[in-house]
Amino acid sequence: MPNDNWKFYQEWNNAIFLHWQVELSELKKFVPKELEIDLFEGKPWVSVVAFTMQKIRPKNLPAFPPISNFDEINIRTYVKTDNKTGVYFLSIEGGKSLSCKIAKGMSELPYRFSKIKRTKNQYKSHNSEFNDKMNIQFEIGKKITKKTELENWLTERYALFQDAKNSINEFEIHHLEWSINELDLKELEFNYPRFNKLIKNKPNKIQYSKGVKVIAWGKKKKGKTDYNNIKE
Repeated sequence: MPNDNWKFYQEWNNAIFLHWQVELSELKKFVPKELEIDLFEGKPWVSVVAFTMQKIRPKNLPAFPPISNFDEINIRTYVKTDNKTGVYFLSIEGGKSLSCKIAKGMSELPYRFSKIKRTKNQYKSHNSEFNDKMNIQFEIGKKITKKTELENWLTERYALFQDAKNSINEFEIHHLEWSINELDLKELEFNYPRFNKLIKNKPNKIQYSKGVKVIAWGKKKKGKTDYNNIKE
């Protein structure tokens, strides 16, 4: 954990994880050259995480549910730099327009608004600008008592790297280990046209979690030339 004080609290609840093993040559088209793609046994992965964001707030202020609580979908891959591993977002969608504007303005993360509807056993979204559609119908299975090395590799990530105009922004986070359940997919429609060559067929692994409580630190900007120096 970082030595300085954390700045934000949030909860990521009722999370659905869909994981695909992908082709490195195709994934490289979406990841900035300053970041190295992290591999598991020589293969890169992309994950879709659909969950409900709740109680997001600055450290010393209360949450305001009309803004603090919203459904979110992120599409992420796994990267590393300077011996630190983390995630990189290919896409982030939120179910409330105002929440997306505030989150994007404060964090510079690529939030955009999509219509999202979720019930106990369904998660459905549509983005008219990009014509992105997702529909997941599922049943939650039994708890996984002993996670595999891959399951830990895919979920236990405590840093985020994201490109901005002239920098790579770093975010540190911390939470207890994800509690994971099996997931039985009854139906899956996933159609994001710009990712059609990257994310194909059925997911290689699926999971569910009741969620985690998260503390986060403020973003740290590092010039892109600094990252190039690290890689060299």
